[in-house]
Parts: sequence; C-alpha cells; structure tokens
Amino acid sequence: MKILILGGTGVISRQIVKQAVQRGDQVTIFNRGTRSLPECKGAKVILGDRKAADFREKVGGERYDVVIDMICFDQADAQQTLEVFGGQAGQIIVTSSIAAYDRPYHSYPIREEAETLRETPDFAYGYKKARMDQYLQSQMGVCPAPITVIRPSLTFGPGAANFGILRQNRNVVRRIREGKPVVMVGEGVIPWSFTFASDLAQAFLLACGNPATYNECFHVTNPQVVMWEDLYRAVGRAVGKEPQMVYVSSHLLRGFLPSVCEHLNFEKVHFSVFSIEKFQKAVPDYHPTVGLDQGVRELIDWWEQVDFPYDQERDALEDGVCAAYDRFYGELKALTAK
Repeated sequence: MKILILGGTGVISRQIVKQAVQRGDQVTIFNRGTRSLPECKGAKVILGDRKAADFREKVGGERYDVVIDMICFDQADAQQTLEVFGGQAGQIIVTSSIAAYDRPYHSYPIREEAETLRETPDFAYGYKKARMDQYLQSQMGVCPAPITVIRPSLTFGPGAANFGILRQNRNVVRRIREGKPVVMVGEGVIPWSFTFASDLAQAFLLACGNPATYNECFHVTNPQVVMWEDLYRAVGRAVGKEPQMVYVSSHLLRGFLPSVCEHLNFEKVHFSVFSIEKFQKAVPDYHPTVGLDQGVRELIDWWEQVDFPYDQERDALEDGVCAAYDRFYGELKALTAK
C-alpha cells in the first residue's frame, strides 16, 4: 500500500511509520525535518511546511492509496488536505481528538453518536479540533476520497511530553523514586481511557483501505478502565516505590495555576471512558495489547534512553503545592482539635 503521512515524527505517527514499513508498505512522510528518528527508517521523506506556499507543489504530484493527516489542527488545515488530496487519494484519514467533545459527556461508556462537538472556545485546542471535525463530517460523501476521522484519547509512548497532573513528565518518576510527594487531582478516582502509541498505530493501519471505515468517525482507545491515580501507581510499580500522593482540588489548581492546569477541566475532571465498539465492528482485527504497566514502563525506558530533561521549574512548583497542602492540613487538624 502506498501511504503518505503528513507529520510522521510525533508520538503516534512515528509508530505508524514504523509499523507500516515493517509490514511492507511504501511510506512517504512530509514534515519540516526537525527530527530524525530510528522509527522512521525506511520511509521516504519530503521536507516542507504545510503552511508554506509550495505545499501543493511538494506533495501533489503522486497518487496515494491513503493519506494520513497527523498535523491537522483546525478547519483551514482540513480544507487544505481535502483540496490537495481529495482527487488523488484512495482514502483520507484525519486525526481528531476526544478533546473536540463538549463536556460533560452524554453517555457512558462514551459513544460517538451520543456526543456533541464543542461549541465554545474556552479550550482552544478542543474547539479548533471540533470545528475541523465538523467540517470533515460535512464533506463525507462530497469529497471524491472517502474520509475517516479517528479520535484518540490521551496517548502515551516514546516521544510523549504531556505526562502528569502538572505536565511534569520525567519529574514524576524521579519524585516517586526518591519518595517525594506528587500532586494528584481531586480524589484521583476519575475513570479514563488511555491509549498507547503502538496500539493506536495498529488501528490507523487497520483502517487503511478498509471500506467499513469510510466516511465515519471513531474513538480508538484501550478498553482497560483505570483511575487517574493508577497512572502514578504504575510509575511506582515500575520504580519499586509506592507513590506518596497529595490530593488537591482541580478547582484550586486551575484557579491558582491556570497556565499549567487549564487541561484539567477537559481531561481529568469528567469521566472519560470511551466505547470502541463501533471501531471494533468496522475493524474486528483491532486488539490493543499494551496495558497500563507495560506502557508506563516503555515510556520511562524511553525517557531514560534519551535522557529526557527534568523540569526544575515544575519540580519547584510541585514542591510549593505540596508544602501549601501540608500547611493547610496542619491548620485544619489544629482547628478540628479545638
């Protein structure tokens, strides 16, 4: 199969490239060339920027069985993709996000047909993805190429840099290993659906050339249901140390640390358990295999292999939040003792 991937070096797309090359596909990736990754070995590379005037000239000369757009972030990007590839691709797959959904959700587990797309711009990333998603749906059956929209949940894997309640990434590992407290949101028991990149890549490739996925939108997540605190407990198991978690209200974290904790209200406050029944009916061979413990160990291994930097500023911030919690706890204890 001849596949063009717009992007190709992100957390998800590098795994798509790796698996596609391994199965014998003819893979071309288009990106700015800022990263050279071993996972992309064997793929043809076209250097460029989709925002540049020569985008069509660089990618528009060949016909592809499938075009996978991993760097489509708003309606303008989606329009460009359909305009350039609608007449010269057998299928167009676009990556949306569960961030595009309005909150709170309307179903449990969350089903595609029961949800509405975000109408307010209070979460810019999700709002732009929603408008992109809405436009793509309007073009299904109109565009000469069939369109498939895939909406992942939060995805971890090599290359990930959005891990942790405070987005502190590798800091979480060191703090737990050293017995330092880590901030956990609320009670830590909001259920959620994660995805690990290698499983998600498998799903993208199984959707390629599959008529059952044409002109449809799908969730693709791992069906294992876990709580947010389970993520840190998995880190603890990986490093052999029980995490010492400090439970702080998401309302307080968002109020006092908006630049760091804006994501909490859209990612860690509402239950986020997604049904993958629709996708598995269309793609019966999709069977995610990477569980929470394995996926977390793989991410920690990658951080250590590449010596992913610790964030000293976030580390100091977490120290401060934990110290403030200790003071509040002490004052509350003294108050109730009277």
